[in-house]
Amino acid sequence: MKPYDVPVMPLKSRIAYFWVERGCVEVVDSALVVVDKNGVRAPLPIGALAVLLLEPGTTVTHAAMKLCAESRTLVIWVGEGGVRLYSAGKEGAANSYKLLRQARLALNDRCRLAVAREMYRVRFGEAAPQKRSIEQLRGMEGARVRARYRALSEEYNVPWTGRDYDRSDWASQDLINRAVSAANSCLYGLCHAAILMAGYSPALGFIHTGYPLAFVHDVADLYKMEIATPVAFKVVAENRDRPIRAVRHELRDRFRREGLLEGIIPDIEKVLKAGEPDARLPEELAGARLDEAAPEDAAWYQDGDIDVPPKHWRVPEKRYPESHPTVDKGDGLPF
Repeated sequence: MKPYDVPVMPLKSRIAYFWVERGCVEVVDSALVVVDKNGVRAPLPIGALAVLLLEPGTTVTHAAMKLCAESRTLVIWVGEGGVRLYSAGKEGAANSYKLLRQARLALNDRCRLAVAREMYRVRFGEAAPQKRSIEQLRGMEGARVRARYRALSEEYNVPWTGRDYDRSDWASQDLINRAVSAANSCLYGLCHAAILMAGYSPALGFIHTGYPLAFVHDVADLYKMEIATPVAFKVVAENRDRPIRAVRHELRDRFRREGLLEGIIPDIEKVLKAGEPDARLPEELAGARLDEAAPEDAAWYQDGDIDVPPKHWRVPEKRYPESHPTVDKGDGLPF
């Protein structure tokens, strides 16, 4: 190691992440500190952090960003509770194994179908029928999603005529469609942050493909109809003032209360593992350094196994009706 190099702690030995809200992140005496509104300073163990999440009201100095980059700590600018992802800094200490693994699975038809089937199983609580293509799984998924919308409409007594929205003309949508779109956007922000934290690409999807947020929408669909959409119907049913803002605040509080961010990353690992039952390393890593190539080198692994989500994280109850063969275009467009 060169004398001026900053020592880098392996990712598996680091604290997973740290949130900063309404403070100033700066460097004092070569250490990263957070200064609150009262001028009180608290040091941050930047070399032992995997991810630094900056919420609204936070400022960060150039020197602080330089130190984060040298320490290979990923910096992400998010909304309150992760309901938006605005930007991300240089990739952190995550190695290329995750990205290579994701690309290999997405580009292999058999592996891609296996991952898509596992996503279907996680989402609906039952195995997908055998000998179904990804296009057929999309159609079955769409039928269940439409039925779920109808069920929520009856539960909350909110009129529902179908998912219909135009991103270029927000005002033309009815209130419930605007609320659903806002709820989806909040969930996309949190899932996007989790994907970057885990070292994967948000663009390499399995069910959704061909655009920059394809994998974000794949992951978000695991929780959308049991977490985000019910909040939208609930807020509209209660006839609140500024309903779109209320949807964001409801989801912000729920994300924090249930620890959803902690649950997303292990869920990603589980669905991807379905596509590689033998758990082989990508051949591209044959010449890589062992300390950077080990798949367990992540803050969410222990002894080679995926960490169990926190006790307060609960897999949402599945309340979908039986599948129907009707083909549907789905609700995977980005908001």
